[in-house]
Amino acid sequence: MVRTGLALICAALVAGCSAVPEERGRQTTASSSKPLALPAPRSAEAGQCLSRLVQMGAHYTPLDDQYLGQGCSLLGSVQLSSLASDSANLGLSNIGPVTCEVSQVFSGWARYGVDRAARQILGSPVRTIETMGSYSCRNVAGTGRRSGHATGAAIDVSGFVLEDGRRITVKGGWFGGTEKEQQFLRTVQQSACKRFDTVLGPDYNSAHNDHLHVEGVIGTKAYCR
Repeated sequence: MVRTGLALICAALVAGCSAVPEERGRQTTASSSKPLALPAPRSAEAGQCLSRLVQMGAHYTPLDDQYLGQGCSLLGSVQLSSLASDSANLGLSNIGPVTCEVSQVFSGWARYGVDRAARQILGSPVRTIETMGSYSCRNVAGTGRRSGHATGAAIDVSGFVLEDGRRITVKGGWFGGTEKEQQFLRTVQQSACKRFDTVLGPDYNSAHNDHLHVEGVIGTKAYCR
């Protein structure tokens, strides 16, 4: 009876996580062409995180846990292929493995903090969020401390492509864009600061002049620069 109960629970979790929403007429991704066959989560918490990603409209592939040495690892991570706005799919470029927890926060930020801001300020929804990657086994620049990238807990966002074809980049728009482009970029940064533990942009230092670094899940206090 115990084994039967456990089997039913695992089957339910797998079925729930594989119910990835269908594409809604704009973009075609590899993950939308066929249902995902997900392995049973290693814990109830992991299963809940994957289920929430499905509910938020994210398309993703779960990844095996990896201990990569030298303080670097990928635990409970996924490979995102697209996210959801209020009415369509949001494409992603150049993104690598990201922890499920951070992926969940990123998904909410993309929909409520980015796409809605683009509609309100720039008059067009977002089609694609451009990144400079996520996982990288490296230290925080100038220190001996491992970066959030070393555990897949950080994403570097470099720009946004709008549905009307405009491309708003952090490098070109933070200081040199139109007034509305600057307002948009600062609005999405402030929205990120309400969700992520650490958010760094061009106002922090020259190393971040071309991207917004978003990391971790906000706890009691966020570091926002």
